[in-house]
Amino acid sequence: MAGKLGGEGLIDELCKGFDLLVDGGKGVITFESLRRNTSAVLGLGDLADDDVRCMIDEGDFDRDGALSQMEFCVLMFRLSPDLTEAIEEEFGDRH
Repeated sequence: MAGKLGGEGLIDELCKGFDLLVDGGKGVITFESLRRNTSAVLGLGDLADDDVRCMIDEGDFDRDGALSQMEFCVLMFRLSPDLTEAIEEEFGDRH
């Protein structure tokens, strides 16, 4: 999928994913918004609290207990090498 979307399309899809999980009032993905939306929006079923905490902790570089859009995108790239490859193919050799 990453290859078909191209770099810009992939970034757009990541932003849409962030928007699905974000706590609208805070502008970040919180423990509660992630737990609520993985079940309701993504249909992944109820995740255990420890799994949700682990997901937040994995990407929370500034340790504020939530994921900003940048932290979310970085986490998605770290978890999926195909995403990085698609971006490198599109933007890698622009000299």
